[in-house]
Amino acid sequence: MAGSDPPTAVSRRFPDGPRSVAAARRFVRAALDGSPSDRVGTAELLVSELVTNAVLHARTEVEVTVARLHRRVRVRVGDGRPRRGLVPQRCSPYAGTGQGLALVEQLASRYGADGDDARKTVWFELWHDGPPPPSSGWETAMPPRPDERTVTLVDVPTALEASCRQHRHGVLRELTLAASAGDLLGAAPEDLATANDVNNVISAGVAAALEEPAADSGLCTLPLALPVDAVPAVETLRRVLGLAEERAREERLLTLPALPRGRAFQEWLLDEIAGQLTGGRPTAWTVVPREPEISSAELVPWDVGQVRASRMPTIAADEGNRIVAANGAAADLLGWAPEDLVGRRLTTLVPEHLRARHTAAFTSMLLTGRTRIVGRSVPLPALHRDGRLVPVRLYIQTQETADGRTVFVAQLVPRATTFLDAPRTSGRVREAAVGEPDGGRSRAVPESGARRARVQGGMSPLDRLTLLAELGAQLNNTLDLQEGLQRAGRLLTRRLADWCAVDLFTDDTRLERACVVHRDPRALRPGAYEGALPGVSEDSRGPLARVLRGAGPLLLVDAPQPGQTESALDREYVGLFRELGAGSAVVAPLRARRRISGALTLARAPGARPFTEEDLTLVDDLVHSLALGVDNARLYQDTRSIAERLQRSLLPALPEVEGLRMAARYAASSTTAQVGGDWYDCFVLPHGDTALVIGDVTGHDLDAAIAMSQLRSMLRGIAVDREEPPAEVLRRLDVANHSLRQEATATCVYGLLKGSAHGPWELKHSSAGHPPPLLTTRDGRARYLGGGAGLLLGMDPGMARSTARNELPAHSTLVLYTDGLVERRDEPIDDALERLRSHAADLAHEPLDTFCDELLIGLGADSTDDIAVLAVRPTPPPSPRAGPAGG
Repeated sequence: MAGSDPPTAVSRRFPDGPRSVAAARRFVRAALDGSPSDRVGTAELLVSELVTNAVLHARTEVEVTVARLHRRVRVRVGDGRPRRGLVPQRCSPYAGTGQGLALVEQLASRYGADGDDARKTVWFELWHDGPPPPSSGWETAMPPRPDERTVTLVDVPTALEASCRQHRHGVLRELTLAASAGDLLGAAPEDLATANDVNNVISAGVAAALEEPAADSGLCTLPLALPVDAVPAVETLRRVLGLAEERAREERLLTLPALPRGRAFQEWLLDEIAGQLTGGRPTAWTVVPREPEISSAELVPWDVGQVRASRMPTIAADEGNRIVAANGAAADLLGWAPEDLVGRRLTTLVPEHLRARHTAAFTSMLLTGRTRIVGRSVPLPALHRDGRLVPVRLYIQTQETADGRTVFVAQLVPRATTFLDAPRTSGRVREAAVGEPDGGRSRAVPESGARRARVQGGMSPLDRLTLLAELGAQLNNTLDLQEGLQRAGRLLTRRLADWCAVDLFTDDTRLERACVVHRDPRALRPGAYEGALPGVSEDSRGPLARVLRGAGPLLLVDAPQPGQTESALDREYVGLFRELGAGSAVVAPLRARRRISGALTLARAPGARPFTEEDLTLVDDLVHSLALGVDNARLYQDTRSIAERLQRSLLPALPEVEGLRMAARYAASSTTAQVGGDWYDCFVLPHGDTALVIGDVTGHDLDAAIAMSQLRSMLRGIAVDREEPPAEVLRRLDVANHSLRQEATATCVYGLLKGSAHGPWELKHSSAGHPPPLLTTRDGRARYLGGGAGLLLGMDPGMARSTARNELPAHSTLVLYTDGLVERRDEPIDDALERLRSHAADLAHEPLDTFCDELLIGLGADSTDDIAVLAVRPTPPPSPRAGPAGG
């Protein structure tokens, strides 16, 4: 509605600048003097938002017109830049930017926009009573635009995009307001204007494309129309955003720096726009290799249900360092109830000696945007409610909320159970063709004819063989049974069924629903279907019970119906079909190695092509492959469990020795089996000397753990019996090693620490091919004790060995460690040892527990090898006149 204003209308022009916002509010208040206060307040708020938009985006003189009509008010805000169209952001109500037009939509009785070649005007009306005519919306008659080209953004994570878009607007707004006050913060005015303009064009295109709902995965493919000559402006935007990041890290902006994932997405977005405008082809966000802290296993927006449904101990915290969600597995691990954890500071679960470090690191991450442990597997201790320490491997991911905030989701895996549900990022880059940009993941791309044929008709022999091979691969490519079943379920629902369920017998013959997967993830309520099931009783007569007794595969031409003598298991199975729906189904036993381990249910929705007798042969082959995979995974888990118990039983309790403080840490590899050949030992000999041992048997399996246990026992026996110099003890150990049926190849350091409680202390040690001990003095100097080096155990027991002698000053720290702490692929060992030396020197004044944990946090993340650390610090008792000694 753009009719002329009546003679009672008053207008005023305001210059381009932030001061005009307050001046426009005062003008509206004066023009509406005598009107109801609520109407005046609403008009002030809305004109403030619209003038702010004009100041930030149009950068021209602004004209405000206020008219009192019969029992209503009309306000018009015009600027001299008609080519700058309106961009409704559709942000969350909690977002910090993009709310101006949304407020007008919510509070005004009517609203709209007019435009011509010279001006653009936004207007709203406030009605006192009576139904107003419908609003005209924000579309304006835009002048013809220059040549455009469509940029295709493939696999855009919608929540991350919204977060980054709000961050761009936030930092550009701060730079613009600072510049208007005379502080350019290093940004040239013309660059700032160009950056604002092209950012508005990009945001307008993205907002328009996002009118379509996102795909189930949280990913979508966006077509973005941009001027072909926009590349220089995009590069200017990149420079200005980079400058804004620097100023944010210097704490000169209120907006915090972007986290690594946000920065990476921003660079990808600008790269895609600039590249495609100059003739390049699209590359999907999901296939670009990235650093661990940038990747995420969850591309979908934050959902508290994912945490609660996860079987992995999981805790989520917000940007205020408060716990916002915790599941039962995490609560049980740490001695809490999930509801008691929510709302507490995350430091509740951090050991006291690491709390200052945690707070400093968390604050630094928010202020600088740089992280140390996000996206990495880090061994450290968590604090149990009863005060004891629980060794875990921590894996933190970031997820974005719909309103642009960040949630930190942490998995806590008990220390010798090192498999993590971590992201598997592709190691290659693929180019997506414009015609099929996202491989069918986005709703914008229709199903291919081949896909429809598989659903609507039978499979070809080649398709069947391919499906069998892929199903086997899904289970064989992971060591975790639950992850393998989820992968297999996703494959089956893509190729054969609308939903599937896997029910398994546990070790104690109870029944458990291990996995339910639906083609449409929104059809599943998180955690509502998996879990314990009623047992198979004599009254169980339903299809699932029959299959678990060995029948089948069974073809169900309709969903199972309640029977007259149904059992609890039968009722539960009927309930599953009632909730998920099915027009037909096949239920088949998982049979392998002459026993039944469970059942697979495949179902198709009503209206889809039903299963027939022809499908039973294929399903029989599939369940055979699936059953073998389940059996193999369980055999692996049984072996791992035995190995873990063996490993834990061999980690000794450290002795109490007057004048010495000792600490030790063990962390299994983050990528291999849960057990290996690393070990440490510490014991007191009959004559009072303290023996220190660190060793590493080649291998990361049960054989390595068994060999390690043999060497550890033999070394302790020889050392206690003979009490000889370290070189002679290692020689005898090597001879004994060769007497074994299969001798081990291993490295080892054996040391004897002599001294009274008040010192002095002397270390004698000999090394069999092991990394040298590290000595860090109280003043922060660190050096390696390189003497006493010799061949590995298992090479030549006749080779002479030597013993080195070194003094250990009071309050110095001796560190024995295995190579998993330092060695990294494609890095010279000298560089690795220098990194350890420098890190240890920085920790010289820390308490010994903090010293060890910081070494693991700083150097042990993502280690592909086991890690053992043994640290000793001579600490004489304080003299009567002296204060207490440091830890």
